[in-house]
Amino acid sequence: MKTVFRGKRITGLLSVLPAASVAFEDEVGNYTFPAKQTLRLQKVMGFKRHSIVKETTAASDLAAAGLACLFEKGWLRREEIGALVVSCSYTDHFIPPVSSILHGKFDLPEDVLCADISQGCGGFLMALTESFLLLDHLEPGKKTVAIATDVLSKRVSRQDRNSWPLIGDAAGIAVVENDPEADGIPTVIYNNGGLGQALMIPAGGSRMPSTPETARSEDRDGDGNLRALDNLTMQGADVFNFMQTKVPPLIEETLAYAGLTKEQIDWYLFHQPNRFMLRKLAEKLGVPYEKMPMNVVEELGNSSGACIPVCAVHNLAEELRAPEERTCCLAAFGSGLMWGAMIVKLGGMRFCEMLTSDL
Repeated sequence: MKTVFRGKRITGLLSVLPAASVAFEDEVGNYTFPAKQTLRLQKVMGFKRHSIVKETTAASDLAAAGLACLFEKGWLRREEIGALVVSCSYTDHFIPPVSSILHGKFDLPEDVLCADISQGCGGFLMALTESFLLLDHLEPGKKTVAIATDVLSKRVSRQDRNSWPLIGDAAGIAVVENDPEADGIPTVIYNNGGLGQALMIPAGGSRMPSTPETARSEDRDGDGNLRALDNLTMQGADVFNFMQTKVPPLIEETLAYAGLTKEQIDWYLFHQPNRFMLRKLAEKLGVPYEKMPMNVVEELGNSSGACIPVCAVHNLAEELRAPEERTCCLAAFGSGLMWGAMIVKLGGMRFCEMLTSDL
C-alpha cells in the first residue's frame, strides 16, 4: 500500500509500562548456557533490564490504565471518542475483542466504533493507518484512539535466550484528530505472508490447540534454548536478513515518495528489535545513530507493537510537547512478515507522557 493521509494529526501520545523491571544479570541462571557466555552476549546486544507484567495482568489492563489517566487528567473526554482501534497479538480472550473490553470498562457511548487488529511488531503503524481512515467517516470533532498493547512475556519461554532477554510488556496510545492544516502523511506498507513462520507462536490457535504436549519445553532447534510450542519462536537469522534487505529500500522509497532527503528527517522512530540490529540498520541507511533512538530494548524491552510510541515518549517527550514540529520517520517491521513506514510531523502535543502502573 502506498498513500498519503491528508488532514490528520497525532495530538497526544501516552505509553504505559508495568512497574516491575527485571535486570538481565538476575536471569542469567534461566539459561542452559555458561554464565560467562551469556554475559558476553549482554555486552554485544546491550541488554540491561526489561519491564514485565504480573501473572494476573492482561493486555487490556495496560490500555485501560492509560485511558483512565487520559480521562482523569482531562486530556481526552469520553464523548470525544469516535473510534477505538486496538492492535494486540496476545489478547485477553479470543472473544470479546480488547477494544470492546475497553469500551465496556469505561462505559463509552454505543456509537463508538471498536476494532481490533491482530498484529505484532507493526501494531502501532497499523492502528494509526486504520485510525486515519476512520477519521474521514466520523462526525465532526470526533477523535480516534489508536492503541497498541501487548503482554508477550506470557508467551515467551524464560529459558529461551534468543527471545526472553529482549521481550517487554507495554501499551502505547495515540489520540488522532482531523486537522485541515496538517501536512500530509506519506505511508508505504508491505507484507509477505510467505515469510510468516520466521516469527510465530505455533500452538494455541485453531490450527494447533494448546495441550500438555504443546506446553512441554525442550531444545527444539538444537541450539540450547528451551521453548514449548506454546511459546514464541523466532528464526533470528531470517529476521535479521529480512530487516537488512527490506527495510532500507522501504525507507528510501518512503522518503522519495515524500520528496524528502534523509537529512531532512529529524528523528527515525523505529520498531525496537534490539540495539545491535538497529545499529546495523542505521549504518546501512547512512543515518547517524543520534537520529535513531535505540535504547528501548536495553532499558524497557521490546514491547512488540507498542515499541514506536514507547520509543517516542521515552526519548522525546519534552521535545514533542514543544510547539515546534519535528519531521519523523516511523517504521515498523516484523511479524507477518510486514514492513512499513510513514513520514509524520510530530510536535505541539497536548500530552506526551510515560505512565508506570502497578500491573
